[in-house]
Amino acid sequence: MAEERFFLYDDTEKSETRFVSFMGTNTRFDLAIVKTGRHYGKSLILDLQGSRFSIIGEDDLEEEAYLEHVFQLNEEDAQELREFLYETL
Repeated sequence: MAEERFFLYDDTEKSETRFVSFMGTNTRFDLAIVKTGRHYGKSLILDLQGSRFSIIGEDDLEEEAYLEHVFQLNEEDAQELREFLYETL
């Protein structure tokens, strides 16, 4: 007999996904950027090579060492990603 599940939410929503790959000074970035109405204007950023992801908005880009922590990047690589995301978000 199936156990009854308690869902906090179960929604389906249309999204726009951009797949982008670019070469930084030291590393290659392979990203999927998912935009929906779900995250209050923020985007879901997936690092396809590093198997990491985060919901990111411009306010997060301004937070010190945020990208370094989330994506396990050194300061220089994180700055290149930050610059790209400022242009994209």
